[in-house]
Amino acid sequence: MGRTTRRRPRAGRRTAAASIALILAGGGLIAVNSYAAAGEGQGPWPGGGTTQSGTLGAGPVPATVKCPEVANGLPEVPEAARAEVDRELATMDSGITEAYQRFAEEQEQIERDPQFVQNAILGPLRSKREAGLDRIAEAIGRITGERPQDLRALAPCTLQTDGADEPGQDGGGQDGGGQDDQNGDGGQGGNGGQAGNGPEASDFADIRTVSPNVQEPPLLRGASRGTFTTDCDVNANGKFNPDNVIVAPGVSNGAHHMHDYVGNQANDAFASDDDLAAGATTCRDQGDRSTYYWPVLRLQNGAAEDDAQADGGGKDQNVGKILTPSQVTLDFVGNPRGKVTAMPRFLRIITGDAKAFVNGNANANASWSCTGFEDRQLKDKYPICPQGSKVVRSFKFQSCWDGRNADSANHRTHVAFTDASGRCPGGFVPVPQLVQRIVYDVPPPVFEGADAAVFALDSFPEQLHKPVTDHGDFINVFDEKLMRELVSCLNEGRRCGPGDPAQAPGGDGPEPKDAPATATAAPTGSPAPAPAAPAEQQPEAPARPDAPTADPAPAPGDPYEPATPAASAAPATEEPAAERPPAEPAPETPDADRARPEAADAPAEPTAEPAAPDAPADRAAAPSPARSEPATASVRQSPKAPAGTETPAPPTAGGSNIPVPAGEAAPQAVEGGLAETGAQLWPSAAGAVLLIVGIALLRVRTRREGPRHR
Repeated sequence: MGRTTRRRPRAGRRTAAASIALILAGGGLIAVNSYAAAGEGQGPWPGGGTTQSGTLGAGPVPATVKCPEVANGLPEVPEAARAEVDRELATMDSGITEAYQRFAEEQEQIERDPQFVQNAILGPLRSKREAGLDRIAEAIGRITGERPQDLRALAPCTLQTDGADEPGQDGGGQDGGGQDDQNGDGGQGGNGGQAGNGPEASDFADIRTVSPNVQEPPLLRGASRGTFTTDCDVNANGKFNPDNVIVAPGVSNGAHHMHDYVGNQANDAFASDDDLAAGATTCRDQGDRSTYYWPVLRLQNGAAEDDAQADGGGKDQNVGKILTPSQVTLDFVGNPRGKVTAMPRFLRIITGDAKAFVNGNANANASWSCTGFEDRQLKDKYPICPQGSKVVRSFKFQSCWDGRNADSANHRTHVAFTDASGRCPGGFVPVPQLVQRIVYDVPPPVFEGADAAVFALDSFPEQLHKPVTDHGDFINVFDEKLMRELVSCLNEGRRCGPGDPAQAPGGDGPEPKDAPATATAAPTGSPAPAPAAPAEQQPEAPARPDAPTADPAPAPGDPYEPATPAASAAPATEEPAAERPPAEPAPETPDADRARPEAADAPAEPTAEPAAPDAPADRAAAPSPARSEPATASVRQSPKAPAGTETPAPPTAGGSNIPVPAGEAAPQAVEGGLAETGAQLWPSAAGAVLLIVGIALLRVRTRREGPRHR
């Protein structure tokens, strides 16, 4: 009995100790997992999951500094005040850049003090913007005699997430554009990328997951069916600068990112119209001294570029090796409803929005695709192209002009897009539409490990290199004779220009008609004439009572032929003009990669074709994930180099080009599903089981031992 009496308390103590250990272990697992789940994906607030107000939250990470676009909120700016206003707007852009950089650099301080963002970053930024807005109002008031009111409502800035402003921020004047998670990535997730401010994996999409989504209006009787191609090289001479003579004239580093320039070589922030008229040009036809520029594309693989310590480059968080395009195609096309009139000399057009990530996508006009898949266009994702296919970015510029102004205060209101049928807004006349297509031989992105490398646009730092911020700029500096030829070519339905193999000196003429073809490139939201088709297949719109007709448009004098009225109001039933000739597949001249209708018997996916014997080896090779160096001067395209890396995309059912609703164009991997949620919560579940088992054991032991110790 003695031994039994001694053992029972020892066994009971062991049972009690085990029960307590189970309870503590279970409770600990629950507590730790709950804390980690609350903090996961959170921003720079105390504790990793605490919002600016100091409470534990589960909202998305504040990603960037968002400020209203002042240029879009200004009243009419008189010409005499334009230069001063532009300088103030550029100064405000610099202030946003500085505020974002401090936000990105001061994460530790922000974690310690939730009010630091407001007191040290957003508050001072607001004060600077209010002062600039006051100077803008004063400049306008000196000319008009009436100072604009309420401009200070555009001063406050916020911290933006992908979908909502962080609560507790300095609110006020929003830009009204909305930012409802247009990128679909559900939170910035820490701003990956080489410079710590993007891009990240969610900014990319496999082009093969995108449904065909390109539609074109039919060409009506009287349409201007021609195509004029100008060949201005691929920036082989490496002309870059971070200026923007349209948006920020007279301001160095006005863009805060590098641009590629082709055409006019006199373009910098200080170039006047006279400078551009006298400048050299890279265009084969010296009558085209126009300037064409766009943000550079970089391979972010850890390699440093020459501008790593320069404005517009590393100082503005644009890093990596600048990629030289393998091809640049510059086409001017007509209007699907009627004739076009000449563009005025020095007409300035910007298309897309360099600040679309924070402004919303009202002015976004980015278009991303892959060769062989150009009937599928991405707006807010970079494409992941299959092997043998190249990255394509394209723009269709505004093609309606107000008939009076070569520029406007916000650089947008003097030009406009057509509607879906090709009609210009009331008071606007059709002009030749610039269609710009830029092709890159770039390796597919790699997101993890030592070989991580992605490609990305240069951007304003706070725009996080989002693909939706892509944009293009154009200043028309065609001479009088060449502009007349361009307009005649379009209105007469011809195919013209030095890029046309049949007309170019030394050209080899078109390829056989059974050569592989690619689909037509078109940016989302900018309608344009349908792709060329053989005359007998060209759709004609029959005259019918409900058919829309063109708005009567003013007929401003042709800036090159003042006595010639604009032939832009031709009704849909006008007798047909000459049919646009078939778009013959051509050898790989500067427009050899141009989009063409898909072949009906195209293979399912692009595959690399054998290179021609005279093709450079590095041009013939298909892009490979193992490549770490960008395409540079060694891959610049010879006008006669045959294409060897592109094959057509798979045909679509019935040739349909059904548009995909916004946000659904590129199905992406879904996060937050049941499996993912279970994977995140299993420690809490295990902890609960341990807790229950421990309590049960303790209760059993108490019941058994209790009567013996009474």
